[in-house]
Amino acid sequence: MWQQVKSRWKGAPLALPLVAVIASMALIFGLFLGVSVPGIRTLSAATMAAPDGTMSPTAVTLPSFASLAKTLSPAVVNIRVTQIQKTEGKVPTPFNGPSGEDSSPFGEYFHRFFQGTPQAPRNYRTEGAGSGFILSPDGIIVTNRHVIEGAKDITVTLANKEEYSAKVIGQDEKTDLAVLRIKPKGKLPAVSMGNSDQLQVGDWVVAIGNPFGLSNTVTAGIVSAKERVIGAGPYDDFIQTDASINPGNSGGPLFNLEGQVVGINTAIIAGGKGIGFAIPSNLAKNVLDQLVNKGEISRGWLGVTIQSISPELQKSLGLKDSKGALVADLVPNGPAEKAGVQRGDVITTYDGKEVSSSNALPALVAGTPVGNTVGLKVLRNNEPKDLTVKVGKLPSEKTAEVSPSKKKSEPGKWGLQMENLTPDLARQFGISGSRGVVVTGVVPDSPADAAGIEEGDIIREVNRHNVNSVQEAQSQVEKSKNSLLLLVQRGQGSLFAALEIK
Repeated sequence: MWQQVKSRWKGAPLALPLVAVIASMALIFGLFLGVSVPGIRTLSAATMAAPDGTMSPTAVTLPSFASLAKTLSPAVVNIRVTQIQKTEGKVPTPFNGPSGEDSSPFGEYFHRFFQGTPQAPRNYRTEGAGSGFILSPDGIIVTNRHVIEGAKDITVTLANKEEYSAKVIGQDEKTDLAVLRIKPKGKLPAVSMGNSDQLQVGDWVVAIGNPFGLSNTVTAGIVSAKERVIGAGPYDDFIQTDASINPGNSGGPLFNLEGQVVGINTAIIAGGKGIGFAIPSNLAKNVLDQLVNKGEISRGWLGVTIQSISPELQKSLGLKDSKGALVADLVPNGPAEKAGVQRGDVITTYDGKEVSSSNALPALVAGTPVGNTVGLKVLRNNEPKDLTVKVGKLPSEKTAEVSPSKKKSEPGKWGLQMENLTPDLARQFGISGSRGVVVTGVVPDSPADAAGIEEGDIIREVNRHNVNSVQEAQSQVEKSKNSLLLLVQRGQGSLFAALEIK
């Protein structure tokens, strides 16, 4: 039999189809040998060339999300809101056809005549939509604050098309989270919150929501990045994913492959493709718990002003790397000051968690229950130090004091002009207080300008020395040759600035 087959496919033109058939059979056989993940169907087949030229099999896992979608979709809801907006009324153009254009013989005339004719302001009902997910079977629903902000009426539609009127039981502007309550007929399918810290870049994630009003839409992708800063507020720490997220997905869940919520889909980049952002579940957990139980938020507070460590500051402070949060200022008698934290310390670890940058610390502190005692690791003059701090409650407003000072200086090589802070200068720059070393001029393209020094800044330290007068500041400035480290107060906060002459 084989001899007959072999003779029939002996010629070159017929040998290629035989090879193709054999290769296809091998591929199909390989597909059945894929590694399987519980609950996830996988397909895998590939070969890779080793350095010696031999081919070795390598598994490439492609998951199916069908089981996850079927199980989790009932816990995802559509949220429809109605708002009342007051706008300038306009007379509508008559005879509008199906396409929205005037279909009458006099359409153009009427269009020109009526267009823009003002009327008295009128109240208009506008509608918006978003997504959410059921956190508890009794009707607790999580979404984004911006989805329900200013809403007069909120309607929640379940996956089975049942509709309920919802009430807001708590919302938090700083994290853009909100909690709603509905009164369902029975117990609802709910989902659980997972551990977003365990996510790794490259992990699979699944988003379920209602983009553009298309209910129960499932998209999948990977974690593209973590700890993304997008300028959204003080707790800027987002998961970036390439799972498709569009308008209408806001407030919907981002799941891991275990079916746990690891993020709340919140933001996209306009015009971007495959770039979406989700609030990490570990940031949301404490906020949601407080909103459900109290309706408001109490955040942990250290009483420090922190900043990132730029390459210039790293060099000026003699640091080995730029990790950590640099303490630029402390609130008098605040938790950090009582614990022994000093200005210029670099906080590297908080409650056993690494502080990779200044952006990471606020979320860690805010998520700590008020009154808890946690450990801090700081670098002080490049020496590690262990401290213990009792976390306080974040106040609504904080004030800072201004140091005293006494005369005027010329810009010099640093491009920095300083003066006594008089009552007149305080009024001019909107500064509270009447004493201090105030920046009254910055030379363009000078080291001071390059470091971001602004008119109205209050200089509190020069090269880690307190300065209470322009004379003291000038004395320290004159000792510096190629670099200068300033601590400046701007508004109610403080920051370090490194000046360099290149």
